[in-house]
Amino acid sequence: MKFVTKRIHAFLDYPVAIALIALPFILGLGSSNPLALQVSVATGVAAFILTLLTDHHLGVLRVIPYKFHLIVDFLVAIVFIIVPFIFSFKGLDAYYYWVNGIAVLFVVSMHKSEPAIA
Repeated sequence: MKFVTKRIHAFLDYPVAIALIALPFILGLGSSNPLALQVSVATGVAAFILTLLTDHHLGVLRVIPYKFHLIVDFLVAIVFIIVPFIFSFKGLDAYYYWVNGIAVLFVVSMHKSEPAIA
């Protein structure tokens, strides 16, 4: 039932990174804590750079192994789920991180392993 291939994941990476940078401004995040805006923007910039450097067909330099990219995505998802508790985000600030964290966990858990090339 796993359906997220390396190719699909690569196509998701750039729009997600851009969304993490833009959505906090569009949604007006930061009302409960200014870090609600800043953490997402910083994560979006880091995600964009990670994608540029990942070894997949949309990577530009392809120096970071794809499996490492998946581990980073998983860790970011966990951080997004717990950061509202750590920094006392409330309302939309908290929901934004929880929804994004769960979405990334879902994508990573639905990753379809590629067959090994002999």
